[in-house]
Amino acid sequence: MGTLLADLRYSLRTLKKSPGFAAIAVLTMALGIGANSTIFSWINSTLLNPVPGASHTSNLVVMTEGGTGRAPIPFSYLDYMDLRNRSRSFSGLIAYHMQPMNLTGSGKPERVWGTFTSANYFDVLNVHPILGRGFLPVEDQKPGGAPVVVISYRLWQLHLGGNSSVIGKTLRINEHPYTIVGVAPAVFQGTQTGLRAELWVPLMMQQGLDGNRDRLQVRSETWLMLMGRLAPGVSLQRAQTEMDLLMSQIVEQFPTSHLGNNEVTLFPLWRAPFGANIYMYSLLPVLMAIAGVVLLLACANVANLMLVRSVARRREIAIRLSIGASRWRLIRQLLVESVVLSVAGGILALFITAWTTGTLVQFIPPTDIPIALNIAVDRAVFLITFAMSILSGVLFGILPALRASDMSPVAVLKEETGSASSGLHKARLSSALVVAQISLSLFLLVSAGLFIRSFRQAQQFNAGFNPDHVLLASYNLFPSGYNQARGLEFHRQLLAKLEALPGVESVTLSSWVPLGYTNSSMPASPEGYVPQPHESMEVASAAVGPDYLKTMEIPLVSGREFTAKDTDTTQLVAIVNQKFAEQYWPRQNALGKRVHADGLGFTVIGVAQNANYNSLNEPAQPFLYLPILQDYDSAPAIHMRVTGNPLTYTSAVEKAIHSLDAEMPVYDESTLKVRVQVASTGQRIAGTFVGAFGLLALILAAVGIYGVIAYITRQRSHEIGIRMALGAQQSDVFRLVLGQGLRMIVTGLVIGLIVSLALTRFMRNILFGVAATDAVTFAGVAILLCVVALLACYIPARRAMRVDPMVALRYE
Repeated sequence: MGTLLADLRYSLRTLKKSPGFAAIAVLTMALGIGANSTIFSWINSTLLNPVPGASHTSNLVVMTEGGTGRAPIPFSYLDYMDLRNRSRSFSGLIAYHMQPMNLTGSGKPERVWGTFTSANYFDVLNVHPILGRGFLPVEDQKPGGAPVVVISYRLWQLHLGGNSSVIGKTLRINEHPYTIVGVAPAVFQGTQTGLRAELWVPLMMQQGLDGNRDRLQVRSETWLMLMGRLAPGVSLQRAQTEMDLLMSQIVEQFPTSHLGNNEVTLFPLWRAPFGANIYMYSLLPVLMAIAGVVLLLACANVANLMLVRSVARRREIAIRLSIGASRWRLIRQLLVESVVLSVAGGILALFITAWTTGTLVQFIPPTDIPIALNIAVDRAVFLITFAMSILSGVLFGILPALRASDMSPVAVLKEETGSASSGLHKARLSSALVVAQISLSLFLLVSAGLFIRSFRQAQQFNAGFNPDHVLLASYNLFPSGYNQARGLEFHRQLLAKLEALPGVESVTLSSWVPLGYTNSSMPASPEGYVPQPHESMEVASAAVGPDYLKTMEIPLVSGREFTAKDTDTTQLVAIVNQKFAEQYWPRQNALGKRVHADGLGFTVIGVAQNANYNSLNEPAQPFLYLPILQDYDSAPAIHMRVTGNPLTYTSAVEKAIHSLDAEMPVYDESTLKVRVQVASTGQRIAGTFVGAFGLLALILAAVGIYGVIAYITRQRSHEIGIRMALGAQQSDVFRLVLGQGLRMIVTGLVIGLIVSLALTRFMRNILFGVAATDAVTFAGVAILLCVVALLACYIPARRAMRVDPMVALRYE
């Protein structure tokens, strides 16, 4: 320990004598380590800690009943009960459903997000309320018989003043009284990563709070997300096999309620299809791998600096060897110096990380979903950053240490001070490191180019509707006590008031906003269509108001649009898209066909052009539009196409709503253009950060090749002087130096292209509109890097051609 402390003190004294070198090395490592610690902080808060507050999350799994990763299908309550009662692979199986609710009572209603849960919810998660209790088994038995609520710590503090006597108090939710029985821990915000719930109520209270028909008694009503804790010794594969068997038995017992594949899929919690991790699990590991390449590039750059610096320290090292120091002692000393630089860079990286961790949330556009990504620099981030600092110091320090200590003390001491006869030998290692830097830089720049082009493609993509100049605003009639008749009248009067506003081109309502975080679907039975065995008849759908297609600028292929005359007293009508008509009525006229959906029979009056509904890269899928004045929805979103800036109309919309009901909350006021940006969030994050990584790589590569060429040129001053004395022209010297740099550049580009072709294939799932081997990107990046590298060689080459032969011949 004493010698280690002595090495540490000596390293600090040595670095103090070279402040420029130390500052550059520390800053370079800070940028490399900071890139990794920032991405790790995101991974730590999402993939590694998906449900803060829950214990032993590694044996928690979530499951779906079908669908796709972007639009998964949940379970019905009756299927959940059968699976829970029959399964032996889980020590506990919970069900939950998240939706907005209103806090009512005194004052204006306030909208929060709550979660319906099974009574075993908190027990299975091992989440213990800090006050009161969770739910009791008896509260999972009688519909409508458990008016109790567990509130979040945040709600307790903000709305109830953190009063410790809150247990037993009454909280009015959607005009109904609920008894507060518990307060959740501060860190716990629910079971969907990145989404914050403010209260939890038993599943038995569903019908009284969401206004839908009794979902507890309908087996075809899929609305519950399921999560289970694996029993001790049970693997994920074993649980998957059992759930497949149990689901097949349920399908066989109730075939009419289970059209489609009905295949249960189990997911580890870190890649759950509900919540933020559906986006993060594919994006963040790729970003982490690219950040790792940045760190390797930084290490190569600092290693080159240390190799050049070691030339000036040859006599110092030779003297220490000649007076008895062992080679291992010198290697250890040099490694301590490297680790000191890297740890200093790691400390600076922690400050960079503290500043950049919150940037992830800034990339998420405004939405009606309660996004809450609580990303912080915690103990895990600190430990990983420290470990990266130590390993990086060893990585970039080991080669310079081995090379610096591999010398003959007698030969070095015979050299004149300032001589560097072995400089060219070291230059070969520096050249190899520069080749590696160029290769890594090319890969980073190619990745950046692909993600930037992907983002631009996503921004320019025609999703089948026009999001420009459309204002969105939402309201919910059910919590305010509106029944269907009153609600329909409210919708009609509101549309009339909004249509009369100056500057409004068209206005409509919709139960759903495309390309957002949510999906909307229902079982449908097209007239005359016989489903194939196990074919799913779950169809994407939305309840929309009059002039919806006009407002969204979705072209109508045939038939007509919904109008204000399509009411609950007229013929039930529907509009389908082209894919729906082609799939269910091929080579037939869809107009006049019947579709049975939502318990009613609708006649098709129009066929709309296909659009993108859930994601930008989805294949064409059937879509069913139902008129909201016939298929009632109590919580629609206003879609209003206007001239000019849509946000200037928000006060007019609020005034129109409050003229009909002064206490009606208006929320989620935004523009459709901003809302649909969620579809390109991944491309935006990747393009920004990988673009920054690429720019850093370009700078490091340029600095690296400049430093090595300048160093080699200085070492060859004597040779250059002889060449010029023998008649070499300045242009010959210029070509000599530039050619040396060009050989490194070409070698690095060839290796980099091969590496990039091999590795960018792993990014194809998160790219949009551009191939992972896009020739334009590869060629453009290679040309850019070549030009920058040649410019870095130009300055040393110009300096070499101006060498005075008489001065150079005296150079030792």
